[in-house]
Amino acid sequence: MRTPVTIIGAGLGGLTLARVLHLHGIPVTVHEGEASPSARLQGGLLDIHDYNGQLALKAAGLMEEFHSIVLEGRQAMRVLDPDGTVLLDKADDGTGGRPEVQRGELRRILLDSLPAGTVRWGHKAVSIRALGEGRHEVEFGDGGKVVTDLLVGADGAWSRVRPLLSTATPEYAGTSFVETYLFDADTRHPAAAKAVGGGMLIAAAPGREIFAHRETGDTLHTYVSLAKPLDWFAAIDFTDAATATARIASEYDGWAPELTALITDGDTGPVLRHQYALPPEHRWDRVPGVTLIGDAAHLAPPNGEGANLAMLDGADLGQALAAHPDDIEAALTEYEQVMFPRSDDVVTFEGAELHGLDTDHGDKLHALFEMITKKDR
Repeated sequence: MRTPVTIIGAGLGGLTLARVLHLHGIPVTVHEGEASPSARLQGGLLDIHDYNGQLALKAAGLMEEFHSIVLEGRQAMRVLDPDGTVLLDKADDGTGGRPEVQRGELRRILLDSLPAGTVRWGHKAVSIRALGEGRHEVEFGDGGKVVTDLLVGADGAWSRVRPLLSTATPEYAGTSFVETYLFDADTRHPAAAKAVGGGMLIAAAPGREIFAHRETGDTLHTYVSLAKPLDWFAAIDFTDAATATARIASEYDGWAPELTALITDGDTGPVLRHQYALPPEHRWDRVPGVTLIGDAAHLAPPNGEGANLAMLDGADLGQALAAHPDDIEAALTEYEQVMFPRSDDVVTFEGAELHGLDTDHGDKLHALFEMITKKDR
């Protein structure tokens, strides 16, 4: 089978690209290795910024649907010292440019906007070969194959498409997250719920942080961040939830109990997530008929920008292809000339996602973290 545009990966970036192409009448197929849209949880809250993610949704014609899934009040932020002292308590006054949504809901509205059959589920790309003149053949795990005039890698950190363009591979960023959830927090975990407040909590010390979000259904979603080598985590048996939880919590001895409760009182077992990154200023020479978007192109440690950039990549590429319907290479060149410097400009700041802050607040929080991380403890 031959298709004009083939996207590998049905994440937010790939789906945004597919939606923009659909709006412009350009045939597209998305191939996704997962068996169905519900094959796994889609992560927690995302703040969708008015300078990138929302621009992508406007290009996709989905702003009304986006506003329908925004969680009101979640742009609030609290910063606590490890001893529980409140360093910053910023209310959500409704004027912030980064409203919060559940990642799964955002993916749903993108999927719902596409014609049936656009996404081919259970199609894991296992090999790709160049056929010349910009065409590529993709083989899937079930033995099926497709030949495409344009191949787009939207397949994340361990992209199968990236090796066509670049020899770069992700390297461990030096920090890992351990995720926990507290359910019915206001009634079952009131001290932790009060500490988090109505939006996001940050508590930090050198080499360790706690981030927590208030999600839907009175749920607290916590990301415990530790700057430790991979072999340190490998020595912990995460299949033994109680032992793993105790080991992680021991790194926060002396912290306020309302903060450590976000680790020790979890209603789910701790989930380990190592953080990887591509080399800074990762780029490639133009190769006919193939490009990358999102983490496949510019994987970085969590900084609040990843999903937003992936969506804007998808929207920009879709619009470039629509502007150059008879010249794929001109479209890819135009897209990459914008995408490369934009991804270089994203600032990673100690793993902190600066949710809901305007420029002034962001500058103050940056100074605050400089103070926290340099304190002699």
